[in-house]
Amino acid sequence: MARGDGELELTVGVRGAGGAGGAAAPVVPVPISLGRLVLAGMVAGGVQYGWALQLSLLTPYVQTLGLSHALTSFMWLCGPIAGLVVQPLVGLYSDKCTARWGRRRPFIMTGCLLICIAVVVVGFSSDIGAALGDTKEECSLYHGPRWHAAIVYVLGFWLLDFSNNTVQGPARALMADLSGQHGPSSANSIFCSWMALGNILGYSSGSTNNWHKWFPFLKTKACCEACANLKGAFLVAVVFLIFCLTITLIFAKEVPFRNENLPTKANGEVEPTGPLAVFKGFKNLPPGMPSVLLVTGLTWLSWFPFILYDTDWMGREIYHGDPKGNTAQIAAFDEGVRVGSFGLLLNSIVLGFSSFLIEPMCRKLGPRLVWVSSNFMVCVAMAATALISFWSLKDYHGYVQDAITANPSIKAVCLVLFALLGVPLAILYSVPFAVTAQLAASKGGGQGLCTGVLNISIVLPQVIIALGAGPWDALFGKGNIPAFGMASGFALIGGIVGLFLLPKISKRQFRAVSGGGH
Repeated sequence: MARGDGELELTVGVRGAGGAGGAAAPVVPVPISLGRLVLAGMVAGGVQYGWALQLSLLTPYVQTLGLSHALTSFMWLCGPIAGLVVQPLVGLYSDKCTARWGRRRPFIMTGCLLICIAVVVVGFSSDIGAALGDTKEECSLYHGPRWHAAIVYVLGFWLLDFSNNTVQGPARALMADLSGQHGPSSANSIFCSWMALGNILGYSSGSTNNWHKWFPFLKTKACCEACANLKGAFLVAVVFLIFCLTITLIFAKEVPFRNENLPTKANGEVEPTGPLAVFKGFKNLPPGMPSVLLVTGLTWLSWFPFILYDTDWMGREIYHGDPKGNTAQIAAFDEGVRVGSFGLLLNSIVLGFSSFLIEPMCRKLGPRLVWVSSNFMVCVAMAATALISFWSLKDYHGYVQDAITANPSIKAVCLVLFALLGVPLAILYSVPFAVTAQLAASKGGGQGLCTGVLNISIVLPQVIIALGAGPWDALFGKGNIPAFGMASGFALIGGIVGLFLLPKISKRQFRAVSGGGH
């Protein structure tokens, strides 16, 4: 309810299953220890391991199969399109799922199995492409396009995005459902910590150049060292995901949802649960949620250019390589991608440590101030990437080199920048979801639907960036620099809008919801 001082005071109640429909009977969560809650969120680490590999390796790799730099952004379109439909629907259906395993776990398991299939398809796309009719030349000698492999790769990539969207919403909603006396903020901190660990392992795996040595059978006529390293990293990701999924299924004990808990109309009929119910659910969003959606969208618009092109930026602008150039340019590009993956590893380490500070910061300063401060940090960082790029290009053209490589000073600055971005990224991964969980709790339920709707404000910016970033960069002929400049502007706008529009949750109530005082 609204307080006289203008702050939103959230009423903490038992989480129900209410989604798009009317009030639902409460589903009382099973009391859970903190240790068990930590293990229940382990699947986030497994999913994020594969996601980290996808972010660090796949944009550079697909360019070796024939896609141009300008077209690689279009490859990411299926993910947000799937997320626009899949996560809200999965969130809604998981709110009302009556399976004896519980509401969330069936969706989590299905999504993880699909991720495993997609990862294998992506990893073996070159071999599958060769079997379908691509060139029979040795991959070390042929550097032209391989369109069958590219098509298989993109299909696997799209399935991977679809599967990730199937898991993410129910996994977060599961943590909110189970949080009990620990509170949704603590649950989100745990979830964020697992994501950080998955990032650390994934980026470590992506920066390793030895998978083809440890598993020499991965190299084939169609798949050279870089491809074999990709295979090895993704096969390990499958094993790790299955392990994490098993732990989550064992320790996340859900109370089966019963039909009588379903929200009903005045005449006693059960509310519809079809796709239209997702859109009907928008009118039942908790107060303050529209502002959260707007600021979330602006925040992600500032992040996606860097997320999509960070390792490509290292390979092109910092190491001056080209995935379709001569042998020296290809080697420089691959080295830049590996160093970029190492930078993302540093980013994840900082993110992991920062995630433990988010809740105390929110209690001290309030979630709104913490959130918008991260936007201003990203604004400065994205402007810095553009300046570093100009510095690197000027340095490269300023003297004659025997080999194509990066200036050591510029490389060091880039790695520091990667690491520092872990702080605002920890805030991005935690605060919007914690605020959403608290707003949903104030309405008495609908964690799955609210999380799914929040995902819409994440995927729409990705659609915009996927459609616009490549042509925008090509228009200026400056590689990744224009997209990073645009990202800086979005971050500034998001910070300013957030200061005025985000709901001001009282610090006292934030402590109550997040289980403060333990």
